[in-house]
Amino acid sequence: MSEEKFSKIDRRQFLSGVGVGATLLSVNPALALQEEQEKLDPDAKVNFAGIGVGSQGGSDVDAVVAEGGNLVALCDVDSKYAAKKFAQYPNAKKFKDYRVMLKELGSEIDAVVIGTPDHTHAVIAMEAMKHGKHVYCEKPLAHTVHEVRALMAGARKYGVITQLGNQGHSYDTIRRTCEWVWAGAIGQVHTIYAGCGEFKDVYTQTRNLDKVNQHYDVPEGLDYELWVGPVPFREYTPFWVPWNWRGWLPFGTGTIGDWFCHVVDPSFWALDLGAPTSVHAEVAGGYNPTTQGLTYPSATKITFEFPAKKGRGAITLVWHDGETPITKPQDFPSDDEVPRTGAIIVGDKGMIVHGSHGAGGTHLQPASVREQFADTNAPAKKIARVKNHHWDWLDAIRNQRQAGSNFEYGGRLTQVALLGAIAIRFPGETLQWNEHSVKFTNNDAANDYLDPHYRKGWKL
Repeated sequence: MSEEKFSKIDRRQFLSGVGVGATLLSVNPALALQEEQEKLDPDAKVNFAGIGVGSQGGSDVDAVVAEGGNLVALCDVDSKYAAKKFAQYPNAKKFKDYRVMLKELGSEIDAVVIGTPDHTHAVIAMEAMKHGKHVYCEKPLAHTVHEVRALMAGARKYGVITQLGNQGHSYDTIRRTCEWVWAGAIGQVHTIYAGCGEFKDVYTQTRNLDKVNQHYDVPEGLDYELWVGPVPFREYTPFWVPWNWRGWLPFGTGTIGDWFCHVVDPSFWALDLGAPTSVHAEVAGGYNPTTQGLTYPSATKITFEFPAKKGRGAITLVWHDGETPITKPQDFPSDDEVPRTGAIIVGDKGMIVHGSHGAGGTHLQPASVREQFADTNAPAKKIARVKNHHWDWLDAIRNQRQAGSNFEYGGRLTQVALLGAIAIRFPGETLQWNEHSVKFTNNDAANDYLDPHYRKGWKL
């Protein structure tokens, strides 16, 4: 790229990523980035829009604003559910349809924050990226494996800056956990026991199965057709709008989809887990996927097998949720507690015990290992610390680097969770996964869930 051509890239084009991201990262990137960063105010505000702001998406909007993001617009299919957030930001333009917003505002926005239900993440994120917008998307990244793969490819194609909303990825504690593993504090890791025991009445909706076919009027302010989006249409019911969609297979991904990207993130990063070779689900509570397959079971135990990789051995990851508590490993200290939500990383010399969201409360066991790696003798810091997750994304946009939990990383993490969600539909079977061909090699029926058909009028 010549100096003359580079100098013609203005601030708006740089921040928006339109035609810039791929160029900057391909032709003498170090020189290009250095020159452009010298022209930019490091505190320049990024103009952004929030899509799906009635719940967690609204909290993300607040966090981005707090870190210097300039909120231009808010978009939500349910004006009543989003009313408080709309009132909080009276100067932001208001929309129901993200497609209309992206078309009308064009270059007025540089980025979007997506906090909609799982089943609409992919179509919204892809449309935003096609418009050259940087994307922050709540976890899980998507509803299906095909969508995850498409979003990973889309981020590369359009050269935008992305971030998955697993906020703990930017905490100091997750970095400390990785550095303990890399320093050999617990030796060779062979097993991870992880899980979540939160919001059991949300993720299991069996008690409401006989109610969802009753007729309910769509409430005023809700564009239900747009809420359903790309998945097969089902009549409105208050049992999944606006909150409990998390426990219904057509719209949510259950406990594993909501929490895996928080709880397993430390292990995934520290051990470079990648993709499993097999996944095996056990369910409890008399759950029958044939008759109860609209919702998730009250308890699951899902075992993933990961192959040996880069100097480490094979690793078994056992996920627990609902009424199934996390397994207590052999030799687990009697003076410690197995986390209700969190993980125990087991090596041949010790264990790391932590909670959710960035390995909160992370600590070493037994005491002898903990004393050996006390703060005064902690491993060297090999990962740069960042202020917080939303700051990391904004800083990455301003400096044209990738954020810590970008779609490349966050997509691979999400894929493991989604493979587990598929296994729940085939309890008792061991599904063999081939990462190269992106399919299960021993169950064609399971492959049908990798890429379910969108309804007419919707596509990625």
